[in-house]
Amino acid sequence: MTDPMVQLQMDEHIRAALKEDMPFGDVSTAAVMPDARPGRVHLIAKARGVIAGLSVFSRVFELLDPAARVSASVVDGEHVEPGEHLATVEADVRALLEGERTALNYLQRMSGIATYTAGVAAGLAGTGTRLVCTRKTTPGMRLFEREAVRLGGGSMHRFGLSDGVLLKDNHIDAAGGVARAIECARASAPFVDKVEVECETLDMVREAVEAGADIIMLDNMSHDDMAAAIALIAGRAQTEASGNVDAANVSAYADLGVDFVSCGALTHSAPILDLSLKHLEVLG
Repeated sequence: MTDPMVQLQMDEHIRAALKEDMPFGDVSTAAVMPDARPGRVHLIAKARGVIAGLSVFSRVFELLDPAARVSASVVDGEHVEPGEHLATVEADVRALLEGERTALNYLQRMSGIATYTAGVAAGLAGTGTRLVCTRKTTPGMRLFEREAVRLGGGSMHRFGLSDGVLLKDNHIDAAGGVARAIECARASAPFVDKVEVECETLDMVREAVEAGADIIMLDNMSHDDMAAAIALIAGRAQTEASGNVDAANVSAYADLGVDFVSCGALTHSAPILDLSLKHLEVLG
């Protein structure tokens, strides 16, 4: 069950999406269905993938018609096949027509991310390395996209800038070096926060270890340099591999024994999963 505060945030985004799509109402629907009538429509998969976002899909129709009901034959995280019947939506026909595109946009986007994530995560199966997402999300969609990553078998990195210290190249430049950046973070961040540092060279890794970083991100390093960095760290900090990770190369990072592999492509490059609402029926 979604946390009430998270649901409140999601509802705000969904309402904004509906307003964006019909700021002054839906003139097409008003023309063909001026009055309330009960109706039914069917959700069909048009491609193979992992379904994600059914609760968001349902919520679109519930916000338009509190009596809307979605009867799903699959659950989030389940693999679906082309032609498979996934759900039936019953609501006021006007709500079905007005909410169709917004509901599908959310479901297709989230399902596409979950499908892509599952493919990348398969390369880490059976290892101790966790696949994590990044902040490379669509503005306004982070809540939904990160949930899709989770449903696809990925894990969460920090949600945003307010809930974790990650010192990247520009922070290090601003502070005047790796050690100084870590010192500043220790002095100002809550003591419960871990300090992660992005390192691009072995010299930076050495400095981060000596300064007491909790997590060291090995960013865009060669496989050999990453192996040397992990040997240098020697268990004194957790390790995260990052940079151009995809399904084809992710297993190479796991072979190094890193704790985490971060992949921006999970949210910025995943194609949608093709889904459709079909065979609308007016019931009364």
